[in-house]
Amino acid sequence: MTCRVIRQMLAGLINVVALAALAFFATGTGALAVPKPVIEQANGGQCVAEPAFMRRNHMKLLKHQRDDTLRGGDRSGAHSLQACITCHASKETHSVNASPTNFCQSCHSYAAVKIDCFECHSSKPKDAFSKVKEKP
Repeated sequence: MTCRVIRQMLAGLINVVALAALAFFATGTGALAVPKPVIEQANGGQCVAEPAFMRRNHMKLLKHQRDDTLRGGDRSGAHSLQACITCHASKETHSVNASPTNFCQSCHSYAAVKIDCFECHSSKPKDAFSKVKEKP
């Protein structure tokens, strides 16, 4: 082996060790650990499904409900966007998307996923509008 090949192998080995050390320290509670999202307490009790299932599949459920609504006119259902908002709206902001600690916003920011639902839909439950006092 030439000296050049040995240097390249040594550099590769150093990179692998550095990446392994970074991964090891990043998974602990040290400074490299990513903080979990902070979610305000909401109004809901038991969700329509287990939290782990909902974290992974909520978008599929919302898309299916959207198709049922558009094609069949069915606006009811446990997996409707309005049902989610009604349970998960913050007690302080009455929204799921108004502040960084609101239900949808906190997790989607953590996962670096853009929320486009609320470009058209309200992020507040229907009863939240009745809580806003109208000006005389």
